[in-house]
Amino acid sequence: MKCILVVNAGSSSVKFQVFALEGAQGLEQLIRGEMDGIGSRPRLRARDKHDTTLVDQTFSLESVPDVATAMRAAGSWLLDNQKLEIAAVGHRVVHGGPKYDRPTIIDDQILEDLARYAPLAPLHQPNNLTPIRAIRSRFPQLPQVACFDTAFHRGHDSVADHFAIPESLYAEGVRRYGFHGLSYEYIAGRLRELFPHIASGRVIVAHLGSGASMCALLNGRSVESTMGFTALDGLPMGTRSGQIDPGVILYLMAEKGMNPEAVQKFLYSECGLKGLSGISNDVRDLQSSREPGAILAIDYFVHRIGLHAGMLAAAVGGLDAFVFTAGIGERSPTMRARIAEKLAWLGAELDPAANASGKTVISPEGSRVTLCVLPTNEELMIARHSLALLTAAAGQDRRRSA
Repeated sequence: MKCILVVNAGSSSVKFQVFALEGAQGLEQLIRGEMDGIGSRPRLRARDKHDTTLVDQTFSLESVPDVATAMRAAGSWLLDNQKLEIAAVGHRVVHGGPKYDRPTIIDDQILEDLARYAPLAPLHQPNNLTPIRAIRSRFPQLPQVACFDTAFHRGHDSVADHFAIPESLYAEGVRRYGFHGLSYEYIAGRLRELFPHIASGRVIVAHLGSGASMCALLNGRSVESTMGFTALDGLPMGTRSGQIDPGVILYLMAEKGMNPEAVQKFLYSECGLKGLSGISNDVRDLQSSREPGAILAIDYFVHRIGLHAGMLAAAVGGLDAFVFTAGIGERSPTMRARIAEKLAWLGAELDPAANASGKTVISPEGSRVTLCVLPTNEELMIARHSLALLTAAAGQDRRRSA
């Protein structure tokens, strides 16, 4: 059975899904799994489409010390035990830079280009590229597709993707890109399927997880995003600062003697909810704590979401719907309720019972702003893009041979 393997690699985990090339839409999910705990307690887990456990195996730290070895271990299990015929591998790549604005089949030049963008996404880009290199070394003829988190936002107007700096820097690629684009693209598609009257209007989607951002959609198109040049901007995140006065960076360097590498590590790894609370980067831990730092961190997170919602509503001239997605957005009724309070001035009302029971629509019928909860699926989006590129390439081959 021919399949598409989708890989979503992070700093301490490699998530994967396998889609068969069949079914009503050409894709059927067969397997979903991940190798997590890389660098500490590596563990490979996977389930089939019926949610039956296929593997739950722990590894020694020595045998799986990094993302590359994790990918080899997961790949060996897939090939040896599942007898799959992989037709292509699709990858989430966080940063496409100024050059790549759509999914692309990877070659040596593209891989070299993408490596240059690592300073723009230091937590993500190197880990995104590691599985690509590992697969290319073992299966050089296997097509691999890069799907970019920045691509969905590339249609922004000039006023939205410029900084107030000389144009020469914009030409070099110093601009506002926006991220979590695969998630927003999937949600935009789900809105068209489920609520076409909402999808054609003014929508804010909140991708709230350890990495968090928000995006304003107008008729399904990204108009504005809270993230910019890097994945540091906008909302506070698990360990990332979010929006910060550039003067703070100058202060850290001039008065605290921090070099660029130290500042980068600080802003990506020691700030956000972790920095504010002094306890944890996990919202679940913070919500269960009565420590003043934990309370401050949650209050700040909600406050900044409310502020950015106002900015995004201004970008599209009002608000018809607000969509919660990703880990916090999908699973925390308490956080949804607190955020909904911040949206009341825009006309949003919450149905507490619908929110508590995890309904798709969590606002009452009379609410001027519809509140929705939609699970995201970046991996399915990657599989769709990969299939489309494979189909196009096969069509070109047929035309050349005709």
